[in-house]
Formats: sequence, C-alpha cells, structure tokens
Amino acid sequence: MHGLLDLPWWGYIVTTLIFTQITILSVTIFLHRCMAHRALELHPVVSHFFRFWLWLTTGQVTKDWTAIHRKHHAKVETAEDPHSPQVRGLFTVLFQGVELYRKERRNKETLERYGEGTPDDWMERHVYSVHSAWGVYLMLIINLLLFGSIGLTTWAVQMAWIPFWAAGVVNGVGHYVGYRNFECPDASRNISPLAFFIGGEELHNNHHTYGTSAKFSVKWWEFDIGWMVIRVLQFFGLARPKRVPPTVQLAYGKKSVDIDTVKAVLTNRFQVLARYSREVISPVLSEERDRAGSKGRSVLRRIKALLVREPSLVDPAGKQQLTNVLENYTSLSVVYQFRLKLQNLWVKSTASQAELLEALQEWCRQAEATGIKALREFVAQLKSYVPQKV
Repeated sequence: MHGLLDLPWWGYIVTTLIFTQITILSVTIFLHRCMAHRALELHPVVSHFFRFWLWLTTGQVTKDWTAIHRKHHAKVETAEDPHSPQVRGLFTVLFQGVELYRKERRNKETLERYGEGTPDDWMERHVYSVHSAWGVYLMLIINLLLFGSIGLTTWAVQMAWIPFWAAGVVNGVGHYVGYRNFECPDASRNISPLAFFIGGEELHNNHHTYGTSAKFSVKWWEFDIGWMVIRVLQFFGLARPKRVPPTVQLAYGKKSVDIDTVKAVLTNRFQVLARYSREVISPVLSEERDRAGSKGRSVLRRIKALLVREPSLVDPAGKQQLTNVLENYTSLSVVYQFRLKLQNLWVKSTASQAELLEALQEWCRQAEATGIKALREFVAQLKSYVPQKV
C-alpha cells in the first residue's frame, strides 16, 4: 500500500524524526515552559499550533499535564510526587511513567489545585479535552494517507515518543543519573550538556534550580535547542521570554558588604554555593589530600561528593561517613561548616534586610578570621557582588 508521498527508506526516518521533534518542542515550549511555569508568553497562533499538534500526536490535555507537572515541583522527591524515581524506583518511572501519569490524572484534587490558568476556550472545552483520542486517530489516518502502510510504523513511533522520552527518561533518568551544576534541594540532574534530542529537557538540574526560567542552559558549553527555537520565535515577535537564569554581576573595587551584596547573593545563591564548592572546598580538600597518607587520600577522594551535596539529600550512612572524616581534618571541617552557615542565610524567610545584612557581614568577618586562604579569597570576591542590571 503506497501513500501520496513516495520516499526513499531514509526519507521515512527523517520525516518521523521531524514529526517527533515538533512534538518534543510542543511539550517543552508550550506545555512546560509556557503553561506550567509561565516563563514565556507565546503568540496565540503559535500557542494554538502547539495545542493542535499535541492533540494529534499525544492526545494530551493541557490542564492535566500542567497540573501534574506543577505538583511534581511542589512535592518533589516526596511520596506525593507523581513520578519521583527516588521514591518509586528508576525502572518504575522509566517504563511505567505513563501509568503514573494516568493515575495522577484521575486525582481531581491535583487538577483543580494545580491546573489554574490553562486554556479554557471553545476548542479546549469541546474538542481537545473531551475528545482527546480523536487527535491520535486522525494522525494515524494522515500518516497512512501520506506514507501508505509504513505510516503505521511512523504513527507507532510518534505515539511512543513522549511516553518514553518525556514521561520515562526525563522524569526518571533526570532525577537519577547525570551531573549537577547546582545543589538545589532535590535529586534532579542534567542528563547531557548537549540538549537537542529531547528539546532541552536534558538540562533537568538547571531547570529545577531555576524553575521559572525560559532558558535551561546555564554554562557556556551547554546547548538548549528549546531556547534556540524560542529565540527564533522571539525574533519574529511570536514569543516573549519573561525570565532567564540570573548571572553574577561584579563591581570591581567594591570591598564592603552592603544591601546590594545581600540582594545579589540571595538572587545568585545557587551560583554562590557552586562557586564555594569549586573555589573553597575543592582546594582545601586537595591540600588535605596532599598532606594525608595513602589511606587518608583514598578516604578523601570518596568524600568529595558528600562535601558539596545538598545536606537534605545525604542519607544517614553518608552523614555518618562525613562526620567521621571531618573529625580528623580540621580545615575541611571549618570550610564545610561555613558552607552550611552561608546556606542558612537564605533560609531565614522572616528576616529583614537589615538582619540579613548583619548576618552576612558577620559570616564574612568570621570567614576571614579563619586564616584559610581559599576562604578569604572567596569573601573578597563575594563583597564585589551587585544586583544584576535589568
């Protein structure tokens, strides 16, 4: 059975990849960044194209997806998280992610509490929501007309693409395996710095750190194809990003801690912690390793990850291991305790600006008084922080 298009074998592969990539971009740009996190605004024409395409290729209801994803962020890594591999196991999320989604979709409380602000026009009420299965059947007919019998294979790949890559890989692997730029209070990880195959969602740790950012890449060597498409749409006036990750601004020659320092540190707190790990903990750890014997060096090599990990993510065995090591290495213990004290500054949600200023000034004074070179240099640069110019 032949279709309207007679393509070489590789043409069907390319066409299938194009179709699936449009679906991925519809999920990451419309459902995820625009709807769930309100990180950007889309022109109505673009927004509706994404809704229509998702109806064809996933049967996805915008309110359902948005509500479940918002709940994931609100309850991340807890028993109420709809799809945490830390709670349910990696293979459960990877291979049964769709079932977890369907189960949560039946929770009306989730939809009402977290699904506000999603489309509620005539098409949503009379077509997309109530006849979500019609779209996928229409896509099957279109594929068969275009490609003939091989269109069934193309359709099957389209139907499996989001359940596996989004519901499985991103929700599962993205909270289990990969690298972390920032120690946000959950287990999210960046799967790959080259985020082009699943729309930029590979940069999952960056996203969980800056959940309301339209841009997922943070480091210069990271690539977010979803952000690239957003920038193209922005060029044509079809998209308007609202927020992107903050960047550290330095006022060279500034040598005192003031309100501007406090504002900049709070805004850039995850970068501050990442820099502290890189420029204070790592050098001190290296010095301790150089002084230690072969047995001590082996222990210190294994302890590095625990020294920089978000404390709430360290299990009891790890905490005990950390305690045992810090008891024997004074400098390492000092810089670790100062990391915890620094992190404590921005959890004081009820503190006034004046109280936060006094706390940061005292932290800097005590840090300088330790005499530890890496810590003193860190404080010197911290004093030069200023709020980012808008």
